[in-house]
Amino acid sequence: MAKKEESSVEAKLRALYDLQLIDSRVDEIRNVRGELPLEVEDLEDDVLGLKTRLDKLKTDLETINYEIGAKKNIIEEAKALIKKYNEQQKNVRNSREFNSISKELEFQELEIQLAEKNIKEFKAQIEQKKEVIADTKEKLAEREAHLKHKKGELDAILAETEKEEKALLEESLKYQDLIEERLVKAYARIRGNVKNGLAVVPIERGASGGSFFTIPPQVQVEIASRKKIITDEHSGRILVDPALADEEQEKMQKLFAKL
Repeated sequence: MAKKEESSVEAKLRALYDLQLIDSRVDEIRNVRGELPLEVEDLEDDVLGLKTRLDKLKTDLETINYEIGAKKNIIEEAKALIKKYNEQQKNVRNSREFNSISKELEFQELEIQLAEKNIKEFKAQIEQKKEVIADTKEKLAEREAHLKHKKGELDAILAETEKEEKALLEESLKYQDLIEERLVKAYARIRGNVKNGLAVVPIERGASGGSFFTIPPQVQVEIASRKKIITDEHSGRILVDPALADEEQEKMQKLFAKL
C-alpha cells in the first residue's frame, strides 16, 4: 500500500511539473505577442472614432449648407417683397399707408442684412470644419497605415504560434484531468500569485528555482524521496527534485516538437 501511495505522489508531482512546462510554453508564446493585440485593439478604436468624427463633420457641413440655402431663400423672398412694396408705395393714398409700407421695407432690408450676416458666419464655419476634416483625414490615414502594419505583425505571429498554442491548451486540460481538483486549484492559485507564473519549480543549487533562499538538506532529501508534495516556505511554490525535472523536461521537449 505504501509503495502505491509513493507512486501516486510521484505521479502527481510529474503531472504537476508537466502541466507547469506546458503552461510556461503557452506563456512564452503569449509573451512573443506581447502588447500587440492590445495595440491593434486601441488602433481599431482610434480608427473607428476618427471615422465617426468624419461622419459627424460631414453631417454638420450638410446641415450648414442647408441653413445657407434657407437663408438665401429668405433673401430672395425679402427682395421680392421689397419689389412689391416699392410698387405699392407708388400708389399710396396717404402718409399712413406710406409709413406702413416704409416699415415693411425697412424690416425686409433688415431681414436681408441678418440673412447675409448668417450666411457669412455659416461660410466661416464651413471653412473651419473643412480644416478639421482635412486634419481628421490625415490622422485617419496615419492610424489606418499604423493599424495595417501592426495587424500584419500580429497575423504573422499568430500564423506561427496559433496552432501550437491551441494544441498546448488542449494538452494543459488533459494534464489537469490527471491531477485531483484540489491540487489543480492550488496550482492555479500559486501560479497567479508568483512571478512568471511558475508554480512548480525544481531545486537549483540547493534553493527553490528562481529563489535565493537555501532549502535545508533534510527538506531536499524529502523532496527527492517524492513521498509527499512539499512547498517552498518563502514563495509557496511546489518543489520537485532536479532529476525528476530533467526527465520531465526531456519528455515535454519531445511533445512540443510534435505540436
